[in-house]
Amino acid sequence: MNKVVANAAEALADVVTNNQTVAVGGFGLCGIPEALIDALKDTGVTGLTCISNNAGVDGFGLGKLLETKQIKKMIASYVGENKEFERQYLNGELEVELTPQGTLAEKLRSGGAGIPAFFTQTGVGTLIAEGKEVRDFDGRPHILEMSLTADIALVKAYKADKAGNLVFRKTARNFNPDCAMAGRFTIAEVEQVVEIGEIDPDDIHLPGIYINRVVLNATPKKQIEQLTIKAEEA
Repeated sequence: MNKVVANAAEALADVVTNNQTVAVGGFGLCGIPEALIDALKDTGVTGLTCISNNAGVDGFGLGKLLETKQIKKMIASYVGENKEFERQYLNGELEVELTPQGTLAEKLRSGGAGIPAFFTQTGVGTLIAEGKEVRDFDGRPHILEMSLTADIALVKAYKADKAGNLVFRKTARNFNPDCAMAGRFTIAEVEQVVEIGEIDPDDIHLPGIYINRVVLNATPKKQIEQLTIKAEEA
């Protein structure tokens, strides 16, 4: 089966609607499915609940969807580096569910594995625990966290074959596999597409069973969130 489609717009055209939950891979600006986010913006859908480690920055990544008011709720672990995010939240225009980073990863992983909930020590005794069931294991309190799934997952990988088997590169792997598994319909944006059989099975990080469509973006921007340059000595 060839899962490669012509472009990001085609990949999204018949699967996105208003008020969906969308899981988006990435960490900071690393491993962002930028072409898919741009195409999602162009669809004009609204009322989205986005699950992602963070919301990009102003003018890049999910920051673009914030600017157009297409996101109604963010489920994230980090919300810095985005002034529009801050403005919308402080003005009551954006609902935010802050989740510890490791808990967010486990919520997505568990959702993709069909596990509805799990207990964790993370967040015990903090605002995170408010309203959640607490149970002791080995004499230690744990809180119950519900797993996460999404209507659509948008992820970024380095390489795919035409069957959707994925290879991630270095830290761009981050939340992408977890998001891919948690999505009921998952689209992968990749930098290279090869024929089926060209990727050694031992090199596959995520099997194509989790991927519905593949989009080629051979020239990603690969922005750096904090660019620091050493000043030249006089």
